[in-house]
Amino acid sequence: MKTAAAMAVAATETKKTAKKSWAPSIDWRLYRSVIALGAVMIVLAFLTHGTFLTPRNITNLTRQVAINGILAVGMTYVILIGGIDLSVGSVVALSGVIAGVLQVNYGLAQWAGGQAYLATLLSAGGAILVGLLCGAFNGYLITRHRIAPVIITLGMMVIARGLALIFANGAAIAPLNDNFNDLGQGYLSVMTSDVLVGAVTALVIAMNLLKKNRGASEYTGAASAAILGTIALWAFNGYRGLPIPVLIFGALGIVGIVILQRTRLGRFVLAIGGNAEAAWLAGVPIRAITFGIYIALGALAGLSGAILSARLNGALPTAGELFELDAIAAVVIGGTSLLGGIGTVRGSILGAFFIGALNNGMSLLDITEFYQKVIKGVIIILAVWFDMRQSPGGSAKRA
Repeated sequence: MKTAAAMAVAATETKKTAKKSWAPSIDWRLYRSVIALGAVMIVLAFLTHGTFLTPRNITNLTRQVAINGILAVGMTYVILIGGIDLSVGSVVALSGVIAGVLQVNYGLAQWAGGQAYLATLLSAGGAILVGLLCGAFNGYLITRHRIAPVIITLGMMVIARGLALIFANGAAIAPLNDNFNDLGQGYLSVMTSDVLVGAVTALVIAMNLLKKNRGASEYTGAASAAILGTIALWAFNGYRGLPIPVLIFGALGIVGIVILQRTRLGRFVLAIGGNAEAAWLAGVPIRAITFGIYIALGALAGLSGAILSARLNGALPTAGELFELDAIAAVVIGGTSLLGGIGTVRGSILGAFFIGALNNGMSLLDITEFYQKVIKGVIIILAVWFDMRQSPGGSAKRA
């Protein structure tokens, strides 16, 4: 039975921990991710003789980043509470296959006119529902039966991949409806893109600079928004406008940032990862929040599966391979501690752009996929090594 005194003590300990540990670490980690992203873009621009920094390539880069970025937003919350999800890549494949089955096997791809929009909603909704159910399965076993997240999600990774192959009969499902394909291939007009990107950039800058107790994190966030917004305006103006997947990614990123930084739920998430026992004594509903976070990540994986199938104009049961690796790498590179309790969605978004820029640049340089995997693996190890060295109290947690 929790007493008022115990709750007060736990709340005090949590506040002290936050003051001593969270704020300085978050500031430095976000600053580090900004430097890393800027450095890799400059190096790749030099190595590719300017090809990397062209409007067409930057626009394509943002579209490539969108899927991993969506996953990284959800993965941030999972890692912040001290969890992990290794199943997202397979769930992306399964969800994409379900969307393809609805489109082709059930004839939704043949719907025309106004019905085409309904077919798109049903197909994407089916994919999201499947992802949500996978996340609910993970969350239920983790919270109710206290099985290690790595074991449960590893099992789901295999199950979801197997189901994807079963439903697709081991082959690609295509073609899909043009209206549905707009989820992955469509663009907003240049004028609409300018207005939207400009408004969002100004809003993010204002949210950071108008905060009362602003510090290095807010100034870094405002500067990052200004730089990325300027690059986006230049790129979208010079090519075809804002890609639909990037629009979806941006909206989800903003929601993720606001929830984590400005709501009680966000404070609960950080408290669970920082000290689960103290959070429980303070009355934080740990099980409910953990369950909800895994459901949310599953739904985001389902949405990513729909977008990927739309982008490819077909559902591949082998799609999504190692997507979990890219998502986890984006989160860690963005400054979120694998020990939990420290991190930001903003940093994860920057980390997703770092991974995307690296993939894009290595492809432009004709580096084979085998070497790309080695390079990304080394970067992940280095990121985790730096994280462990800089985590306040990290050695104590490891012991």
